[in-house]
Amino acid sequence: MAKELSKVYDPKQVEDKTYAFWLDGGYFHAEVDHDKKPYTIVIPPPNITGVLHMGHALDETLQDILIRYRRMQGYSTLWMPGTDHASIATEAKIVEAMKKEGITKEDLGREGFLERAWEWKKQYGGTIVEQLKKLGSSCDWERERFTLDEGCSEAVKTVFVKLYEKGLIYQGERIINWCPHCLTSISDAEVEYEEQAGHFWHLRYPIVGTDDYVELATTRPETMLGDTAVAVHPDDERYQHLVGKMVKLPLTDREIPIVADSYVEMDFGTGVVKITPAHDPNDFEVGLRHSLPVINIMNDDATMNENAGEYAGLDRYEARKRIVKALDEQGFLVRVEDHAHNVGSCYRCHTTVEPRVSKQWFVKMEPLAKPAIEAVKEGKTKFVPERFDKIYYHWMENIKDWCISRQLWWGHRIPAWYCDDCGETVVAMEAPKVCPKCGSAHLTQDPDTLDTWFSSALWPFSTLGWPEETEELKYFYPTDTLVTGYDIIFFWVARMIFSGLEHMGEVPFKTVLIHGLIRDAQGRKMSKSLGNGIDPLKVIDEYGADALRFTLATGNSPGNDMRFSDEKVSASRNFANKLWNASRFILMNLSDEITKPELPKELGIEDKWVLSIYNHLVKEVTDNLDKFELGIAVQKLYDFVWDIFCDWYIELTKTRLQAGGETALGAQKVLVYVMNGILKLLHPFMPFITEEIWQALPHEGESIMVAPWPVYEESLNFEKEEQDFQKIMDMIRAIRNCRAQMNVPPKKKARVFIETKFVDIFTQGKLFMERLASASDVEVAESFQVEGAVQVITDAARALIPMDELVDKEKEKARLSKEKASCEKEIAMNEQKLQNQNFVSKAPEQVVNQIRQKLEKSKERLAKIEESLQALEK
Repeated sequence: MAKELSKVYDPKQVEDKTYAFWLDGGYFHAEVDHDKKPYTIVIPPPNITGVLHMGHALDETLQDILIRYRRMQGYSTLWMPGTDHASIATEAKIVEAMKKEGITKEDLGREGFLERAWEWKKQYGGTIVEQLKKLGSSCDWERERFTLDEGCSEAVKTVFVKLYEKGLIYQGERIINWCPHCLTSISDAEVEYEEQAGHFWHLRYPIVGTDDYVELATTRPETMLGDTAVAVHPDDERYQHLVGKMVKLPLTDREIPIVADSYVEMDFGTGVVKITPAHDPNDFEVGLRHSLPVINIMNDDATMNENAGEYAGLDRYEARKRIVKALDEQGFLVRVEDHAHNVGSCYRCHTTVEPRVSKQWFVKMEPLAKPAIEAVKEGKTKFVPERFDKIYYHWMENIKDWCISRQLWWGHRIPAWYCDDCGETVVAMEAPKVCPKCGSAHLTQDPDTLDTWFSSALWPFSTLGWPEETEELKYFYPTDTLVTGYDIIFFWVARMIFSGLEHMGEVPFKTVLIHGLIRDAQGRKMSKSLGNGIDPLKVIDEYGADALRFTLATGNSPGNDMRFSDEKVSASRNFANKLWNASRFILMNLSDEITKPELPKELGIEDKWVLSIYNHLVKEVTDNLDKFELGIAVQKLYDFVWDIFCDWYIELTKTRLQAGGETALGAQKVLVYVMNGILKLLHPFMPFITEEIWQALPHEGESIMVAPWPVYEESLNFEKEEQDFQKIMDMIRAIRNCRAQMNVPPKKKARVFIETKFVDIFTQGKLFMERLASASDVEVAESFQVEGAVQVITDAARALIPMDELVDKEKEKARLSKEKASCEKEIAMNEQKLQNQNFVSKAPEQVVNQIRQKLEKSKERLAKIEESLQALEK
């Protein structure tokens, strides 16, 4: 890389070239090195269906900041990359593409479809990986994994067999969540609930052998065709005489019993509920207790099946309309009441799910959840921020058995075989040759696949070679930090914790860093429907990856959502340009003698001031990063670079640089030393620009990526000089402000007399005040008598500036008199309005208050103008 910088920083000219340099250097690759501490992050594997969106950009930026930071600290850092096969989402996309060609899954058959799916993965699976590289992600790409690769598949089968043999995986008929669009079961965690406007349909069911009836209400009248009982509470005196009797199920020729069950709430509605075991989880449990038949009335696609009689073949909502109409016509509908209730939908396709009884595979969760709860309570895994452990506890303490089978072809096929002759179920790592029970060779594998989260739950150890006892597994597990959004605490985080404890005997990570969502500038969630999504690749193309990363880190606070806007990215790009221009200034003023970052033996007060502040910055930024306060760290860096280093220190060195000799060389050395440190501190946040500048400046080492992280040094703690120089700076600022208020142009110089007890300090600052406070000459003493002087006062000193040298008295009087007249006019107008009772009583309170505030400000301004006029008369 060239030892010079172009006039303007162009990310397009730098980023791809720099990333290739890192890859060629092998800087991302981690090895087992027992002389170093390991630091590991596993990437939340993005779906192979995916393209980079702003959520990914935030997630990967935060991980990359942590990895780059620890790498520079000398850890053996592994950022394990990979992608997820995402069974439901990927299969849906492939089926959709095939539909356009007029082909179905069944046309191809299972093997043919899987060939097509692997081709699809080959074509699209690497898209998001390439996009992650554009962001600057320093993953160990040599170790990239895929949840369906051979090693992960081996891990999945091993876990399934182990849990089955321990009795923690079982097959049974249970109520599950069924997605009629994806045509598969989904777990409780994959159901999103939202309140929707609906209805309560109040129905009457006739009591057999009487003219009486029971009244009940339902939000899903179409399911009544699957009713197999009505229930009342055993203590409800209103209905005790009816328990054991039968009711006629409207619209059918069936009679169903009245049962007593404590599930029923006596004080809700009429105290009578219909029981539909095939279509409601609570009703299913009631059905088990009372040995009720289970009648499924729906097909997989949520159309009505043959058990629905004349309504067979209708969509569930069309059937609802016709059933309600028939109930009304036949006198069974009492009334319809508006009712808002929670409706569950598939989190992928947002179709309303159907609870239905189905034979599926389940993981018994209670024995796995208990140690996972204890591990977090004992601090083995910590959530940042801590408040998210409450969400984790709530879900884990109320967890139900996990339905893990999916009616899909793309995914890990369940390692279970059924004997066609005797019905025996065989769970094994490989297909058995014969049935262990009857010796038959006719065995058929279960057609279902496993829930995607079953394999991604093993990600922290399956990617390191488990079930083999690899060196990587021993060295890099448990991993250190998991970075993820709060929306997948249940899906992924909890499942990884109980899986790690069960199969490795240790938690999979020490810290879970939770981040919020990226919202638009108005605070709205980004969505397709709102059309407010922002493509991070377009942002990178326009502003550069560093500007995007810096924006995502700025203001970032663990667990909290953040707003994204063009203005913020533009400000980040301006910061990158500021850094670039400061570096160019240093390079243009650099002697060939300086070949590495080192400090001069003699330091001026301004050098000690900047070094002391920089030294504290190193300590604070390191502390912030250790506490995952990335937003605070980046703000401190921004403030130091922009305000302290660029706006002050560089300006302070210009006189010395022009003077030449040892004083110039000293300034150059401090400039290089501090800039070198700045680049290292900024590197995790802005890797591309910092590498490019670092290579151009005098440096040691091959790449900033592996340069040592700065450390606090007591020898650079110049507390006294820092405080002393701050006094000089306070005075420079105060004089500048005073001149600005008096509209004195910067070019107009004036003598400055400094009255202070800190004579030595301000004497050292004379040159700086001449340069930065437009002083033609500076005199310092404990006391002065200066007639007709403007006074500027700070905590440490008083500056006296002869008025005649600042302004033309007569012109200034004329200007101030004109301002005074204008101000008095404003006061009179606003006072008149407020004296008008008609206006005050009728105008909005907000308007009246605004006028009062304006009046107050005008009076304050008038007082200042009069004070200035009096000063001119002296």
